[in-house]
This record gives sequence, structure tokens and C-alpha cells, in this order.
Amino acid sequence: MGDKGADTDTDMVGMTGRVTGTVGPGLVGEVIVRIRGGAEHFLAHPVAGTGRLAVGTVVTVVEHLPPRTVYVMAAYDN
Repeated sequence: MGDKGADTDTDMVGMTGRVTGTVGPGLVGEVIVRIRGGAEHFLAHPVAGTGRLAVGTVVTVVEHLPPRTVYVMAAYDN
């Protein structure tokens, strides 16, 4: 079995988090994600075609760029 690492960076894809700094086109926002037994902050960009995501919005991680950047989209339709 190939060793890709049990805790690879792609493991974040599909996780949910909450916006703590507005995420939107042209903005670098911030999200908090519960991971590794705690909660960590990541710089966040919206997925292409996604509008602004306000503070408090629940989001899903679509892509993780190590070490601390994620692309996110709203987890629920409003």
C-alpha cells in the first residue's frame, strides 16, 4: 500500500468551518476549522463564482493549499 500519509493536506477537503473574516472576490478572508483535536484559523478565498461570504457563514473546504490557505464555499444555501 502506497504511503500518502494518514494526515495529508487533502484530508481537509470536505471539512466545515465558519467565516471569521469576510471572504469574497478580491479579498483574503479567514475561516476557523475544527481539525487535529482543536480549532485552527486559515486564510480563505472563495471558490470561483462564489460571492461574498459574511462573518459567521458556515463553509465547506473545497481545496487546501499548504500550509494555511483554503478555498471555500457556503455549506448551505440561504
